[in-house]
Amino acid sequence: MENFIVSARKYRPSTFESVVGQHAITSTLQNAIRNNTLAQAFLFCGPRGVGKTTCARIMAKTINCLHPTDDMEACNECESCVSFNNNASFNIFELDAASNSGVDDIRALIDQVRIPPQIGKYKVYIIDEVHMLSGAAFNAFLKTLEEPPAYAKFILATTEKHKILPTILSRCQIFDFKRITVEDITKHLQNIAAKEGVTAEEEALNIIAQKADGALRDALSIFDQMVSFSGNNITYKDVIANLNVLDYEYYFGMVENILANDINSILLLLNEVINKGFDPQNFIQGMANHLRNLLLGKDQRVVDLMEVSSQLKARYTKQAERCSTEFLLKSLDIANECDINFRSANNKRLHLEVALMKMVSKVESEKPKVENKVVNNPVSPVNPVKNDNVNQVKQDVSPVQPQPQPQPVQRVKRAGTISILDEGPKKKEDDAPVEVRNNPFTQEMLVGAWTKFVEKNKNTSPNFVAGIGKYQPTLKDNNEIHFEVDNILVIKDVNNMGKLREHLSKSLDNNQFTLVHHVVETPKDDIAYTDRSRFEKMAEMNPNVLTLKKGLGLNIDI
Repeated sequence: MENFIVSARKYRPSTFESVVGQHAITSTLQNAIRNNTLAQAFLFCGPRGVGKTTCARIMAKTINCLHPTDDMEACNECESCVSFNNNASFNIFELDAASNSGVDDIRALIDQVRIPPQIGKYKVYIIDEVHMLSGAAFNAFLKTLEEPPAYAKFILATTEKHKILPTILSRCQIFDFKRITVEDITKHLQNIAAKEGVTAEEEALNIIAQKADGALRDALSIFDQMVSFSGNNITYKDVIANLNVLDYEYYFGMVENILANDINSILLLLNEVINKGFDPQNFIQGMANHLRNLLLGKDQRVVDLMEVSSQLKARYTKQAERCSTEFLLKSLDIANECDINFRSANNKRLHLEVALMKMVSKVESEKPKVENKVVNNPVSPVNPVKNDNVNQVKQDVSPVQPQPQPQPVQRVKRAGTISILDEGPKKKEDDAPVEVRNNPFTQEMLVGAWTKFVEKNKNTSPNFVAGIGKYQPTLKDNNEIHFEVDNILVIKDVNNMGKLREHLSKSLDNNQFTLVHHVVETPKDDIAYTDRSRFEKMAEMNPNVLTLKKGLGLNIDI
């Protein structure tokens, strides 16, 4: 039985042209060979599986080829190329720095550099994972790397460029290899499948490419795994089952349920996902990616930014037609916030369910509503009092418009999260016109209502109550209620600020007041750091300390 060779080795590129996804680098190397402008040392850096060592071998083979082609590719026929292909070349040396990291290993390499090549022009030294060399080994390598013999070329490869000494970097021509795109990996897998006689669905290969995360070697390993699993017919269903990937049908179905305002179906579909063993956080991350693709599907100019197959692009575009841009942006914001706060949530499943139900509410909020018209309203609107002080925040209620939810007009961004949308006050969805209440109230009534709120909420919202309870509010002209806080985070507590406004409105029978806050700066204590400052502070508190110092003749001038 013939020995099996993994695809990553069997189909390893042997020419610059066959290197996948690194055209800019291979073109530069070919031009350098053509123009005879090769540097004495090269540094190939980038993530795993993107072709660093492969390009190093191709370059070493090509510069020693006796009859290179017009495109600066190795001929594969001369004595140098044949010996290289048979792993018998004496001009090319590979050193694994992970297992040869000592200074003695580098000294042995330097001794070899002194011997000129017997066949070909150059002796090429490829040092893989060069960042694993010890500091002493790097220092021993410096002089040879800077001034090697004309026939010696060094190609260093690493995945961790930041660990290499700057003195080494300055002596090398650096090439940064990029991650290979999903599209390039998919096309390469299609070519290999055709050569191997394997039938593979485009969507299945696309999932393999996404799972590889830009590493072609990983993609080829997964491809071999799928061939072993499903034989010569790789299907999308087999790939997601073997790689434990959530079927995109769940995301399409979830969006359909959200658009239909079917909360029961949403909960049942989420339950099915969790019962299959998928992590809820992975689901919300996948949901966010699905919403992003729908957003891209609304404009043909950016459709190609989706890293999916052509069939899936058509499905995303079709579903995107039923979703408004505002709904997708708000839902993306909800999904992003859910993902950020997921680990800190006590009930993670409920946290995810609430996020999905919030998306439903965004759909409902976009439905057209019957306009409320107030005819012959005897109450004239109360104009909000303008105030140009940037340190004050006012909350105004218009008597003609629907009653807003209790929130400060100042737009607030949650600490620790990044919000796509910064929403202002949300309008109430009641169809009845809002009743204007403008009953006069006094300072005593205000203080009583304020104190009652503090007592009522000291257990449920201790931090907020502590922030507003330190100082009494003051009633000023035009129904302005001024109050002081020593922490701006108190004002940013939107929910509790809304509860405070609602409580005052009911207690005072007045919804035409304005809340104005003032941030009180707390003076910082003067901390004594030196011995002298500590002594002076002690003497200030107790003058007898100074008398004791003089009496004992102590010296603290340090």
